[in-house]
Amino acid sequence: MINYLYQEQNWQSQLNDLITDPQDLLQRLQLSPDQLLSGALLASEQFRLRVPHAFVSRMVPGNPLDPLLLQVLPHHLELEEHEGFVTDPLAEEAASQLPGVLHKYTSRFLLTLTGACAVHCRYCFRRHFPYQQNQPRNNDWPDIQHYLLSHPAVNEIILSGGDPLTLSNARLSLWVKRLESLSQIKILRIHSRVPIVIPNRLDEELVSLLKNSRLRIILVVHSNHPAELDDLTCAQLRQLAQQNILVLNQSVLLKGVNDSARVLTELSHRLFEAQVMPYYLHVLDKVKGAHHFDLQADQIDDIYKQMLAALPGYLVPRLVREIAGEKNKTPLYGVSTF
Repeated sequence: MINYLYQEQNWQSQLNDLITDPQDLLQRLQLSPDQLLSGALLASEQFRLRVPHAFVSRMVPGNPLDPLLLQVLPHHLELEEHEGFVTDPLAEEAASQLPGVLHKYTSRFLLTLTGACAVHCRYCFRRHFPYQQNQPRNNDWPDIQHYLLSHPAVNEIILSGGDPLTLSNARLSLWVKRLESLSQIKILRIHSRVPIVIPNRLDEELVSLLKNSRLRIILVVHSNHPAELDDLTCAQLRQLAQQNILVLNQSVLLKGVNDSARVLTELSHRLFEAQVMPYYLHVLDKVKGAHHFDLQADQIDDIYKQMLAALPGYLVPRLVREIAGEKNKTPLYGVSTF
């Protein structure tokens, strides 16, 4: 079903039409504030609740276990300390070379253009990342350009964040043109959850920018559950495929949200209807505050085996974990130790 209430609003309005108070969110969903423990309010102070009404409209009123709600509602368990769960699970501060530059892989690096996101996901591996010290400004471009030229093996840039699609089209266009000016750069990958949370972000101006670039554009969206993919979202995503823009999806395995082969199989089919290919299924990064989303290795292995049996190979995302310091994602299926 298309949610007509939000179909006509422009994406900027939707991005600013937010719920930031956990009690307001519960009231909006006809849930009792008694279900919100005091620790959840403290968790929200440490990592603020942020969710647009356009995304909340896809949640089921009266259901405290709604899978979309669980991804965004602060929880008192976030305040617990657990061994191995740390503020920088991927050692990204060590990989930071310049403001905005995270160079973790040989042939590509990440540009974190902004710390802003359309929604604050409670499992975010960068929830503690020091964005203020790591955002590039206009006068940082010469240094980034010099860094690129001194690393000729780099032929792909990944726009990350935060979320790069929270930036204006004008700002994005500026960075795309800068990267296009360097002949060594062939591929531009954009990692974004915004097209899932606010599908109207895929407006005509942005689509034109992407399809007319000399760079090979890949958009990697982030959807964890088929309930996120309403008809409007799927229609907006399909228009990218019609412009020969490759769209991939990555998900995170989350306890209580999508820890089911049935749900993940349905997600793969729904993505395919939107002409989006399943790409990665990530095991949770061990970030402080997200332990309650974690799954045991045998549970993960069982879920993935069931997916392999239920789906054709082209709809099975690769099960991976990112390990700090490694030059690639680590495949997990068939590996005895996660």
